Amino acid sequence: MAVALYPGSFDPVHNGHLAIIAAASPLFDVIVVAVGYNPGKPTGMFDGPVRAELIAESLVPLDLPNVRVTTFTGLVTTAARDEGADCLVKGLRSGTDFDAEMLQANMNYQTSDGLPTVFLPGLGPSALISSRYVREIAAAGGDVQSVVPAAVHKRIAGLRRPNG
Repeated sequence: MAVALYPGSFDPVHNGHLAIIAAASPLFDVIVVAVGYNPGKPTGMFDGPVRAELIAESLVPLDLPNVRVTTFTGLVTTAARDEGADCLVKGLRSGTDFDAEMLQANMNYQTSDGLPTVFLPGLGPSALISSRYVREIAAAGGDVQSVVPAAVHKRIAGLRRPNG
């Protein structure tokens, strides 16, 4: 059984992430979407468990029964070992991503038992979305509905509502 770990911060998950998950799903028996976070550090928009919840909600309409979501702290390679992963999956938006991801892939390979990384290109309208820009636009009151799943949009809208 081929198991792939798709690690990331996913803060927040966006349509580009979902496109990579959908593309990876038929390639592996199991895809584990692993939300990495450090509970001792402040988060950007949502904490790790909320990010995992949002991913799980966002995956429901895609009907990908071989995909599950978890959280982890610490090293990606440790999370991969704990999940029984045969490889890591990473999405690429551009050559800049490729350069950064190759460095990480090499370090992960060298500091594990040879854990490989499979790169999938971002394609189509969701290819160039960035969580950082989603956070910045949402924080400034902009509309990110076209680039995030409905569950994320709803949660972001809830953040804007005044308390009381």
